[in-house]
Formats: sequence, C-alpha cells, structure tokens
Amino acid sequence: MGMFDYVRSSYYFDEDFKGQCQTKDIEDNYGGTMSQYWISPDGQLYLIDYSHTADFVELKEGDEGYEDKLAIFNFKWIPNGTHGKVRPWNITKYVVIYPEKWKGKWEGKWEDRTDCRVHFVNGIVQNYEILTKGGT
Repeated sequence: MGMFDYVRSSYYFDEDFKGQCQTKDIEDNYGGTMSQYWISPDGQLYLIDYSHTADFVELKEGDEGYEDKLAIFNFKWIPNGTHGKVRPWNITKYVVIYPEKWKGKWEGKWEDRTDCRVHFVNGIVQNYEILTKGGT
C-alpha cells in the first residue's frame, strides 16, 4: 500500500470527494510523505505545513506519561505555540485523488472505488475527470 498524502477539498468534484481524500501523485518519486494539502473553493492547491509546531521532548522519571518499561522510548511531542503555514503549491501535473474512507454504491469494495483525476496548472484546477475502477 505504501504512504500517501492527504487532500481536503473545498472545490466541488463529486459527492465522494467532499471529505478527506488521499493521493500518491503530488510528490514526484516518493508516492507520498503524509503531507497535507487543501484545494480552495476557487481551485488553488495549498500545502499545509505543520513543521516546527511541536518539540520532541524526553520524559524523565516522575514526568506524566513516563513509563519505566519503555526505557529509551520515553518521548512525546509537546506543542510549542508556533502555528503552521499554508502556502500555494504551484504544481503543473495530473493528480489522482481518492476518498480516504470510501462508502460507495457497491458496499465499499476497494476495486470499485471512484477516483478523481485532477489537472493542475501552476497549482490551479483546470479540469477533472471522475474515474470508476469497476462495478456497473
């Protein structure tokens, strides 16, 4: 299965694509790095960047959440007050997105899932096509 990226769209493609979607096509040669993207109502693609918004902190004995049996794995992420960044992602390519949790007409069979092939030019939706993998 591999990794993927998340895409949330405020641009209307179809009912199946109203919620959280996934893709392996935005980032070349990686197949996805669990990054988060948003498509605005006017079709602009944005990258949502949460890097540096939390610190990776070692828990010491006596700290809340510390577990003696975890030994060297007593760490947790602590929000540091820094906010993420949202910036335009100006790609020119075709990207296939698919619903994260598909509940389709054919009882949610994976092989019958619908995909949406979106054409971006400079990060803006030019057109799209709904693709059905199987079923009738």
